[in-house]
Amino acid sequence: MSKKLTIALQKGRLEKDAGKLLAAAGYDTSFLENKERKLIFETAEARYLLVKAPDVPTYVYHGVADVGFVGKDVLQEHDKGYFEMLDLGIGKCKFAVASTPEYAELDHKIKRIATKYPKTAEAHFAKKGEMIDIIKIEGSVEIAPVLGLADAIVDIVETGNTLRENGLEVFEDISEISGRLIVNKAAAKLKRDEIFDLIDRLSEVI
Repeated sequence: MSKKLTIALQKGRLEKDAGKLLAAAGYDTSFLENKERKLIFETAEARYLLVKAPDVPTYVYHGVADVGFVGKDVLQEHDKGYFEMLDLGIGKCKFAVASTPEYAELDHKIKRIATKYPKTAEAHFAKKGEMIDIIKIEGSVEIAPVLGLADAIVDIVETGNTLRENGLEVFEDISEISGRLIVNKAAAKLKRDEIFDLIDRLSEVI
């Protein structure tokens, strides 16, 4: 007997692209067109949860969701506790170091780096043998160098328009980012057939 999957979808940046990908793979995602404020949706094949990006790995890790659609940027900030099964090829962007034109990139003093992604920032500068002072910011990180709060930022860059509009430029590319499919470890055994059917169908349309 087929077991219904519970799928956590990252709200916002990936939501629409993930919905299109699932629809192309034959899943009913029509609920995304008129979802209003609802966060849980039932279809014949699956139950869907719309959750904030950082919460997708949490729901999958604890088994509330069997699988999750989430950006690699989120996964780099969260401890492993799931299987990363598939690069979905959606939501493509990159992590980068950006600042004002005056930024002294080659100055090996301890730099103040403003970011929403402290693990990513620390790992990048550690590879270069540089120590940094992390300033965690949840909002508009682009203004931190402009106001003198930080020497530079580590952030996601898509078009670069927001950086340019705030007088910033990219100094270093760190890594490419895209949407990923993650799977709960227990569900990988208990719902193996349903999960690999999902993976196969997605793989055909990516």
